[in-house]
Amino acid sequence: MELGIDSFARKPKGLSSRDALAELLERIEFADRIGLDSFGIGEHYRQEFLDSAPAVILAAAAARTERIRLTSAVSVLSTADPVRLFQSFATLDLISDGRAEIVVGRGSSVESFPLFGMDLEDYDALFAEKLELLLALRENEVVNWSGEFRPALVDQPVYPRPLQSPFPIWLGVGGTPASFARAGALGLPLMVAVIGGETHRFRPLIDLYRRAGKEAGYSPENLRVGLHSLGYVAETTEAAVAEYFPGYAETFTKLGKERGFGPVTRSGFDAQAGPKGAFLVGSPEDVAQKILRHSESLGGISRVTFQMDSADLSHSQLRDAYELIAARVAPLINSQEFPAVP
Repeated sequence: MELGIDSFARKPKGLSSRDALAELLERIEFADRIGLDSFGIGEHYRQEFLDSAPAVILAAAAARTERIRLTSAVSVLSTADPVRLFQSFATLDLISDGRAEIVVGRGSSVESFPLFGMDLEDYDALFAEKLELLLALRENEVVNWSGEFRPALVDQPVYPRPLQSPFPIWLGVGGTPASFARAGALGLPLMVAVIGGETHRFRPLIDLYRRAGKEAGYSPENLRVGLHSLGYVAETTEAAVAEYFPGYAETFTKLGKERGFGPVTRSGFDAQAGPKGAFLVGSPEDVAQKILRHSESLGGISRVTFQMDSADLSHSQLRDAYELIAARVAPLINSQEFPAVP
């Protein structure tokens, strides 16, 4: 199983944007050096996050790393131009010597819609059409395509071409059944964002994905499932909770006010950090056991990514957590037998 980090390039309190990005790049370089498998950069348009141009951050990271895979987490395809997105990540693939990936999604934050002149009423239609074009760009050097929301392409060559063929495109999903079925029908690997509730409850949706993929003629090897979770690892579970909870509570209480949710409570957090909850917060041993349980309950997963920096942790705390994941969580997980994907 691959283990990685997803970051929203959060700007910690009291730190300049320049210094926050410098620390982020140093952490990506560190993650590469200690053997983590992937590093993803999200896409947001908020004051506290510095990830509005993820391909630029990843390109800077590519020049400083050797083996770690570099991915978006996620690219908000509904408000992006698929041609520019493909060109940016094809260029990243060339710079990184074939280590780039895209995870595309509709996006749970909608700030990009007014920014780029998109109508929220077209939320799903925009995504479906732009995904169709993105996949056409991947498959064809010269593209013929037409749709509703973008001018048609007629015998249009698109360059550069990525080093990898096919270039990896994952579909990032939340809890919408149609999104799981779409990913399966297209034979795309699936990145499931589980940031609340009980992870095992996603099994029917993942079964739907695998069934749709099988019906479309794709082999189980093509139908990879990844899990994106909020998480943090420290020497003990008590320390992990004590360090992670305050920043998490502040961030998600603020977000809850914007979206009409209630404030974060400690009891609710403890339920999410417990055996069946979505959070991967704890000691290396507890987190490894939880990942194994998640994999078994979901019928096998091939990648897990930790989203940590929404909790306003320090640079040194994040580095220490990365090291514990690489040195202690990964060996525990990869010494185990995983259930075969049906």
